[in-house]
Amino acid sequence: QVQLVESGGGSVQAGGSLRLSCVASGYTTNNTEYMAWFRQAPGKEREGVASIDTTYRSTIHADSVRGRFTISQGNAKNAVFLQMNNLKPEDTAMYYCAAGRPQRGTLLRSEYNYWGQGTQVTVSS
Repeated sequence: QVQLVESGGGSVQAGGSLRLSCVASGYTTNNTEYMAWFRQAPGKEREGVASIDTTYRSTIHADSVRGRFTISQGNAKNAVFLQMNNLKPEDTAMYYCAAGRPQRGTLLRSEYNYWGQGTQVTVSS
């Protein structure tokens, strides 16, 4: 099993920045080939925001956040971050960290086996 713990959420005004952190523990070998951030706003589906290949550090960002959000990895493979700049009210959501070995797409919710509890991000206009 893999445990994921997110931190760093909060409330900011539009245009502000936040940095989310996620730390994986447990049996991470072979279970954290990719780590990703997803978000879910009330009444909406959970959507992929960004993912990172923890071996090669290649990244993918959703169109809606590209140029504003950046996923990165710490020196240790079990920590990933999401730097969020120029936040907009539509970025308001619960943000979740995920880990797994996606085969069909790294921003697909169904491809990940392990999830954190989430951290709330609220952006006011």
